[in-house]
Amino acid sequence: MENRDENSNNFFKAKLAKIKNNLVLIGQLTKQLVKDDPRRIVHSFKVGLAIALVSLFYYFDPLYEGFGVNAMWGVLTVVVVFEYSVGATVGKSLNRVVSTIIGGWLAVGDHRLCSYWGDDLEPVLLGFSVFLTAAVATFMRFYPIIKARYDYGMQIFILTFSLICVSGYRDDEVIDMAQRRISTILIGCCTAVVICVVIRPVWAGHDLHNVTASNLAKLGNFLQEFGVEYFKKSTDVPLLNDGKSFQSIIDSKSSVDTLSNFARWEPWHGRFKYTHPWIQYQIICGLTRVHACRAEALHNILYCRTQAPNEVKAKFLEPCSKMSIESGKALKELSFAIKEMTEPSKANAHIQNAKKSAQDLNELLKSNLWENINLLDVTRVATVASLLNEVVTCTEEIAEAVQRLATLAKFTSIVDDNKVAVQDGNSKMLNQLSSMKSRSSTSYVIIVDGSTPRSSNCEDPPSLAMAQQDAE
Repeated sequence: MENRDENSNNFFKAKLAKIKNNLVLIGQLTKQLVKDDPRRIVHSFKVGLAIALVSLFYYFDPLYEGFGVNAMWGVLTVVVVFEYSVGATVGKSLNRVVSTIIGGWLAVGDHRLCSYWGDDLEPVLLGFSVFLTAAVATFMRFYPIIKARYDYGMQIFILTFSLICVSGYRDDEVIDMAQRRISTILIGCCTAVVICVVIRPVWAGHDLHNVTASNLAKLGNFLQEFGVEYFKKSTDVPLLNDGKSFQSIIDSKSSVDTLSNFARWEPWHGRFKYTHPWIQYQIICGLTRVHACRAEALHNILYCRTQAPNEVKAKFLEPCSKMSIESGKALKELSFAIKEMTEPSKANAHIQNAKKSAQDLNELLKSNLWENINLLDVTRVATVASLLNEVVTCTEEIAEAVQRLATLAKFTSIVDDNKVAVQDGNSKMLNQLSSMKSRSSTSYVIIVDGSTPRSSNCEDPPSLAMAQQDAE
């Protein structure tokens, strides 16, 4: 008996310890989620507020009498369409409203047409119309453009059309039912959009903009460090990142495409207009992922157990290190240009230096460099040289894509600002020179050896004329 009590006590203690450990893990996970993005707490409160406001239509009798049981559709709408970002909420809301209106009124029209054929044929025609409409709309969802942006709207269209067709067969007031349902859905969507935009909005376009710039900066920092770490003579372990950042960049296609899709639904906010070229960000991120694959290969070579001798590395030190460092500087300049929305003109000099170093490397490879050198050691360094050559090419492609983005989005031109400053300085100098000229243009009396005085308007002093000519 005592053994049973002891076993049961141990069992309950183990269960309590397990529950305690689970609670600790949940607390740690919650803390980490809030630390990663504090906006998640605000989003949770916004969803609760939107649902509470829409539910008032069901609680208060004056509002309930106007909508009836259909008021629940407003609550369901808020739960379904309220997303984390403004773009996602606006996109879902527009899809739901438009598809509900189209599907509802098509169902009303279909119900009226089928009712003219009598009570015997009406259910058959309604069933066939539901089948045909659902089949065609489902097939349209496979189109890429519809799948990307209007898939949710097609689902709501099928749902609305089917529900009104089916329920309208037993309810004579089908038009009144459709109007109330559309009104409550419209109220729910408007409530969700207003709260999402007004209270601490989360812009998908802003997140996409920051992610694009951040990924380029990560690659730029790695390449700058790689150009120093790989060719150093010490045997210490390189102090670079563990490669997880490269993997996050490579796996970012899905999130980037989602952010780009949501950003196209967002209204004008901050520096981003409604017609902002969000698709160009997808192109830049695609090239960045290709670049990250090369960087990951270089990272693996850096931590490889078998390295080439320092004597062999020294022969490739200057061109390879310069290619890596200059490419890293160019990527950081491109990242800064995207972040600040300025012309990426400063990156061109670094790209040209990297391309010149690549030409020097090609000439070095063509020379008689392989005499009395182990072929295996040369292959290891040549692999690094080949990857760096691809890095330079990919960096140039990214620079072209960023320049295209700057042109489409009309980024601020640094050159134009300098020109304006120079013109302002020249205008001020000309004004000063003109005032000096007006003060100096007085009459002088010239006496030559007792001859009669003669007055003459003097010309501009030589120094003043030269200064004015230089200013012009």
